[in-house]
Amino acid sequence: MKIQLYDTTLRDGTQSEGISLSVNDKLKITKRLDDFGINYIEGGWPGSNPKDVAYFERVRELDLKQAKIAAFGSTRRKNSDVENDPNIQALVDAQTPVVTVVGKSSELHVRDVLETTPEENLAMIEESVAYLKALGKEVVYDAEHFFDGYKANSEYALATVQAAERGGADVLVLCETNGGALPWEVEEIVRTVGENTHTDLGVHMHEDGGNGVSNAITGVRAGAIHVQGTINGYGERVGNASLCSIIPNLQLKMGYECVSDENLKGLLKLSHYVAEIANQPQNPYLPFVGKKAFAHKGGIHVAAILKNEDSYQHIDPTLVGNKRRTLVSELSGRGNIIDKAKEFGIEVTSEKARRVVEQIKSLEAQGFTFEGAGASAQLLMQRAEEEYTPPFELINFTVVVEHRKGLGIFAEATVKVDVDGEVVHTAAEGNGPVNALNKALRKALENSYPRLKEIHLSDYKVRILDSESGTEAKVRVLIDTKNGDNSRWSTVGASTNIIEASWRALADSMEYALQKK
Repeated sequence: MKIQLYDTTLRDGTQSEGISLSVNDKLKITKRLDDFGINYIEGGWPGSNPKDVAYFERVRELDLKQAKIAAFGSTRRKNSDVENDPNIQALVDAQTPVVTVVGKSSELHVRDVLETTPEENLAMIEESVAYLKALGKEVVYDAEHFFDGYKANSEYALATVQAAERGGADVLVLCETNGGALPWEVEEIVRTVGENTHTDLGVHMHEDGGNGVSNAITGVRAGAIHVQGTINGYGERVGNASLCSIIPNLQLKMGYECVSDENLKGLLKLSHYVAEIANQPQNPYLPFVGKKAFAHKGGIHVAAILKNEDSYQHIDPTLVGNKRRTLVSELSGRGNIIDKAKEFGIEVTSEKARRVVEQIKSLEAQGFTFEGAGASAQLLMQRAEEEYTPPFELINFTVVVEHRKGLGIFAEATVKVDVDGEVVHTAAEGNGPVNALNKALRKALENSYPRLKEIHLSDYKVRILDSESGTEAKVRVLIDTKNGDNSRWSTVGASTNIIEASWRALADSMEYALQKK
């Protein structure tokens, strides 16, 4: 069975704290959603702000493959004529083939929010839907607060969707607006609505109770064929049900048709693209599309995965564009090291893997961590090879920090390194000790390795590991580095001396850069 996918990222998603999309942003996401195979794209509420009005004007210029654009708005106001209602006319002016009308299902909202009678609310729903249908629109009716309203007064909640059905709605979407329903409640209620209506049903879920995705797929199991959600679960409060989880669950596990298998492989890229446009860090813990979704750390787990990938994975990650990752840590066994070495293109024997595991466990006991510092982990494996020759070796370094009158804090570093048998001694000034060390090391290496000019530190993190030790505490330093081609890597250092910890992470960063092909 084919499922209608209805994306609300451009409206519900922008109600997420910290997300604001420009018109150009919304147009870019629209094109990407269409390419992926989303059937309906809700562009916004044309009566609410000038930006959404501009979007609906400009989206007409897009050459979309198959997606239909929907404008969102409410039913007519109480005690008014639908022909003169500003919300309804804003929907008409948007000139979209689809309009989504939201109405109240709960007597609480009718009484306390709309401040009208139950009978007037039913008239508002039916007349609004019928008016838009008469204009040739495809009408999606969103029954707001339906599940709460049904539990309070099932007869009236049913009457509201039946009013939309009499008006000619193409689909009745049952909205779990407050996000508190449980899956078995959703299943029973959706089935009951299906038994008392003759129109296609849809579901729209929120994640306030942590059940949004489960409720959405349960709604489909109970008879819904239309599913609303957002990319990455963006939305008000804790968010909407994520299409990045709903789609693969429906398609890979329940046998429904959502998008083509080839398009499904682009799910991870779609997730990252929308996060980038929304200027949000990609959540690594997202199911299916998160960086950690198929990351394996425990030695027993990895040993099993190497024998049969299905042993600790619920799907083949490549089906959604993701990949299996093996982490290196104090919990690692030889299998972790051998598998990680293959990822790096390094051949490691079982005996060498054992030695690397012992070294990692020793270093992590000292405060290092390698699961988030893959470049340092790779260097450990390379250094285990007898023929490995490092591109440079430290002889010594000195860092001086002082306060100069009129200039403030000042740092100077001197570095002496062996570069291919030649001793290079350099000095550099910086606005801090790590900055000075970075500049001095670069000065020592760039004549021999000019490609380091393309390498830039992108992040520097310090974590205190034993805060009860005060200023004597051990610290861990993680450095993120990026190349001119936008590739990135992370390195780690740990010590009771923050300068030494920084040096180890910094030196690893440069050494790794010089090993990259």
